[in-house]
Amino acid sequence: MYRVGVIGCRGIGNRHANGAEGLPNVEVVAACDLVEEQLNSFEEQFKPTNPRLVMYTNYKEMLDTAKLDIVTVATGDNAHANMVVAAAEAGAKGIFCEKPLATTLEEADRMVAATEKSKTLLSVDHTRHWMPLWHRCHELVAEGALGEVKDVAYVHHGARSMLFRNGTHTLDTIRWFAGSKPEWLVAELEDGYEDYSEYRGDGGHDPAAEPSANAYIHFANSVRGFYLGEKQASNRSHFTVTGTLGALVIEEHANPNDNVSFIEREGGREPVKAPEWPYEGIETGFHELVQVLDGSGQLSSPGRDALTVVEMTLACLKSQQEGNSKVTWPLVR
Repeated sequence: MYRVGVIGCRGIGNRHANGAEGLPNVEVVAACDLVEEQLNSFEEQFKPTNPRLVMYTNYKEMLDTAKLDIVTVATGDNAHANMVVAAAEAGAKGIFCEKPLATTLEEADRMVAATEKSKTLLSVDHTRHWMPLWHRCHELVAEGALGEVKDVAYVHHGARSMLFRNGTHTLDTIRWFAGSKPEWLVAELEDGYEDYSEYRGDGGHDPAAEPSANAYIHFANSVRGFYLGEKQASNRSHFTVTGTLGALVIEEHANPNDNVSFIEREGGREPVKAPEWPYEGIETGFHELVQVLDGSGQLSSPGRDALTVVEMTLACLKSQQEGNSKVTWPLVR
């Protein structure tokens, strides 16, 4: 039986705990938050199915006393590092951490180093990896449905297209479909954020706390990536992968029922339908971590990949500060 502890007991943390519900070899035995109201609400929701659940206000005390196998982290963007490192050092076998992995390269490096030293599995919530449509589209691209991939473009509009909020999902998706590591990028931040050189966000709540961005990314396999973010436009996104045989398109709208996906080749369009899964998103990500701990499969969004996304994010800031110049890998620490 895997003993699970959740750090951060509001919204997303509850979804982490939902991922444990119904799994026969998992029990949520600990949860931590600084806000009493959140603790009480979490306990009321999950104690009936997890009778050994104990609530904490100090994550270090929780890690020291609860003897946890899996730890999930659902705190603010810039608070992940110490908790992930402490969980790895406390003996956790697996950690499920919210995105972005971290907001500085030093913290991201420290998290990956700590989990690799302790042989702890680190999975990061870049959620599209566990959404049926995105998963199927990636399978088709990997199987060669488009021939050789030439470019990946993601236009994301809406108030939540902030660089560290949904920008981390966008950059990860571009990296995922490009199938390679970036070699260099050139970026420009949203007007009014010309002096934004480091994370100043509030965990993704206030769109004004961080900029949207535009970037051109050159990958090691010569795939070109295009990232276009715009906070002021309507809430929608347009994703395209172009190859030598055709193009894959995913159009996302505020109403999911309006979403469209298809492969376009010479001669017409072929719709891409999402497979039916019993769970999707965050809950599936947690299930995957448990399966890998059991010895089946591999992580879709491991710590090393999430570290690359942090590098891409901070390279956008660096490019802006250096006159929209080319930023090359590896980034200087």
